[in-house]
Amino acid sequence: MRDALGKKIKDIKPSGIRKFFDIVSEMKDAISLGVGEPDFDTPWHIREEGIYSLEKGKTHYTSNAGLKELKEEIVSYLNRRCGLSYDAAHDIIVTIGGSEAIDIALRAMLDEGDEVLVPQPSYVSYVPCVTLADGVPVIIELKAENEFRLTKQELLDAVTEKTKILILPFPNNPTGSIMSKEDLEGIAEVIREKDLFVISDEIYSELTYGKDHVSIASLPGMRERTIVINGFSKSYAMTGWRLGYAAGPKNIIEQMIKIHQFAIMCAPTTSQFAAVEALRNGDEDVARMREAYDQRRRFVLERLREIGLPCFEPLGAFYVFPCIKELGMTSDEFATRLLNEEKLAVVPGTAFGDCGEGFLRISYAYSIENLKIALDRLEHFVKTITELK
Repeated sequence: MRDALGKKIKDIKPSGIRKFFDIVSEMKDAISLGVGEPDFDTPWHIREEGIYSLEKGKTHYTSNAGLKELKEEIVSYLNRRCGLSYDAAHDIIVTIGGSEAIDIALRAMLDEGDEVLVPQPSYVSYVPCVTLADGVPVIIELKAENEFRLTKQELLDAVTEKTKILILPFPNNPTGSIMSKEDLEGIAEVIREKDLFVISDEIYSELTYGKDHVSIASLPGMRERTIVINGFSKSYAMTGWRLGYAAGPKNIIEQMIKIHQFAIMCAPTTSQFAAVEALRNGDEDVARMREAYDQRRRFVLERLREIGLPCFEPLGAFYVFPCIKELGMTSDEFATRLLNEEKLAVVPGTAFGDCGEGFLRISYAYSIENLKIALDRLEHFVKTITELK
């Protein structure tokens, strides 16, 4: 019998995050700091709106691009939070999470052989999605000494005649790094000069600490070159509702809608009605959760210092990215032994690109109580292996 599988998909490795998640789910008394999911429940008034929509029988398809009321609220949100101006009728598509938006943006924009610049460490799906869209991923290795920000020179060094798109993953998963307006101005200069496009993944835009998020699309000449990706999973604790969106130039969005139309039809109707409520009345919920994350962030950083693991201060998302290079083992070996010996799951930095070697991703989207227990286990493990050296 001939091989039923395509070579392209067989060459793609499964997610390094899920590997540890699957193990810990079957391990008694294990604690996981490995999954990027808020530990908060979706705020009640948002859940209530979803329930109400079901009670009223609002269970039919919406338009392919999404519920009109939701697209209007997205436009309003992007204007007041990011200073961006979009047309709800033509510039917005509602998707199955931000992940689908990334996928269909790449498929709509790439021809075979087009190069896509992917700064790493970064979210695990960018490279596979580029490959599945017949593009060529080109990795830009971000540096710890730059706090894992993308520099203008790093971008210039990576651009070739085949480059078409830069993926801009900030606030960053896994490092927690952010890009300031000044950082973005240098990047935007290169984008305009080299006639490139940007897919800006801003799913953590509401989770910044001490500095407000700046969208590259708000800079001069960048709105028409940028697809802004965002959603509801992280900021509104709505991971299971599977709802995201993309905003961008009409000519790109309408092709994304075409792909979405054939593959998905529309995002879940119940989730869309709940998301309208989130955008209209959820600002206080976001602020409350952000304050809690900030408290946890400061606690985790202080404990890492006490344990002796170097870690720059992340100003976005809900992750820290401590360095373990002085401990004499690979990231995968460290994470595997930590899980087996201390029943604590973290993610090796290499899950987010080869340049993540020597680092771990630790999520602080967990209660202070669990973080205290987990970091005590981490401290015990580090002391054990240090004494054995």
